[in-house]
Amino acid sequence: MSDNRNLPALWAASLPRPARDAHKYRRGHVLVLSGGPLNTGAARLSAKGAARAGAGAVTVGSPRDALSTNAAHLTSTMLAEIEDAAALTAFLTERSPAAVVIGPAFGVGVKCRAFVEAILSSAPGKKHATLVLDADAITAFEDEPEGLFSLVAGSGWKVVLTPHEGEFRRLFADIKEESKAGRTMEAARRSGAIVVYKGPDTTIAGPDGRVAVNGNGSPFLATAGSGDVLAGMIAGLAGQGMPTYEAACAAVWIHAEAGARFGPGLIADDLPDMLPAILRELL
Repeated sequence: MSDNRNLPALWAASLPRPARDAHKYRRGHVLVLSGGPLNTGAARLSAKGAARAGAGAVTVGSPRDALSTNAAHLTSTMLAEIEDAAALTAFLTERSPAAVVIGPAFGVGVKCRAFVEAILSSAPGKKHATLVLDADAITAFEDEPEGLFSLVAGSGWKVVLTPHEGEFRRLFADIKEESKAGRTMEAARRSGAIVVYKGPDTTIAGPDGRVAVNGNGSPFLATAGSGDVLAGMIAGLAGQGMPTYEAACAAVWIHAEAGARFGPGLIADDLPDMLPAILRELL
């Protein structure tokens, strides 16, 4: 590997720029799947991250018992009842979202695995349709990682995994590469997904062998919900047609830049509102 630093020069030319005749769905429709009534905030953080990253339309897919909770907190974000895998499949067929996020506070178990399987088994409605698997959607497969990798291999979706260190070990316990870049590259090769291995030096790798190491990380990002915003940002950029690997790299750098600029007192809710100024400079 030569210079593998994650810098805007790698991806700035690919940042989405709305066409003059664009409408909201041409700018990308992102679906974020919500957990139950006591676990809805993480999905809304992801949804706002997607919207502030430029997605033209964002829908939170909510179970029936969490609809009123989500409705009380959403304004520009749309809301849809998605109770089970059949309802999810129907939504994907009818609405063809360009990107989907599942995992933030969704819950670990049979339902999460069924939802992931339903998405990856569906025909993507967009050329670069992207699925971001975060948090619980990673842990849900800790006992059967090869089952997840088989789903990815047989799917037309571009898949992004966003593990922190503990989640990485759950899926890739036997990877012994010495460097983090090496571990991330092997995980991407094995899973067939783009892997965003989070941490102070977040590393992004694609199954094609590309790798980028982020250098502008901020300790202020070590706060609950920060990763949920990042997952939404990746989906928001990819949903606008940005190539998925570049979208992941861009989201990581912009997310870190937002944390560094805000500084002390940062909570995850602050991150999405930092994005417009950063994007304006990059564009």
